Amino acid sequence: MRRVMILNAKGGAGKTMLATNLASYLTSNHKSVAIADMDPQGSSLAWLAARPEDRRPIQGIDGIDGPVRAPKHTDFLIIDTPASVYGKDLTALVRRAETILIPVQPSATDMRAAAKFIDELLDVGKISRKEVKLALVANRMREAGRTAGFMERLLQSVHIPFATQSTEINETLENFLKGMKIPLVAEIHDSESYLLADSQGLGIFELDSSDAERDVETWKPLIQWLESRRSIPRIRKKS
Repeated sequence: MRRVMILNAKGGAGKTMLATNLASYLTSNHKSVAIADMDPQGSSLAWLAARPEDRRPIQGIDGIDGPVRAPKHTDFLIIDTPASVYGKDLTALVRRAETILIPVQPSATDMRAAAKFIDELLDVGKISRKEVKLALVANRMREAGRTAGFMERLLQSVHIPFATQSTEINETLENFLKGMKIPLVAEIHDSESYLLADSQGLGIFELDSSDAERDVETWKPLIQWLESRRSIPRIRKKS
């Protein structure tokens, strides 16, 4: 069983969005999936409660009031974690994972918080021993409007400097994350498709719309990384 944890000590980084949409992708590809919700807000469990009965099932586990034990034959356990986790609590959380995704949003506040959190995370024993694989996800990246984006690409193609504000903001986060000691594996755009999917207990992989198809494309690098050996630690405990 693969154990994938979504972790960031800062609230509002988009952990639940990543957890639920990753679960949506995996179950859509005929994997047996469970989500352990360890956040007192219970957002992942609320998403599961809204999930239609005719969709492929995802097992929900209350990680606050009970042990985090996935059913037998579970292929993937996705762990949605709370904010403000440091010290001993952080160490205890990391013990549950073999792969950790860290979402970071494009704001100065988020980047400062991420830098502090990552410094502490890299000192956790299990991570320093390389028993866990880490990856960064640039989350809720701003997408330039169609007209502005077209003009930007057109002018750059003829070597005329031009950048929208969205591009400048995105590049700031990209440069910051590439400076970390952790691979940046995906850039997920901010999109109304996520709100639409969330309201129905679905993921964007289960929506039938052209906008969702564009958003799905941004997930491909993350999925490819998760499906590769690069996301699995060499030292791995038996499930």
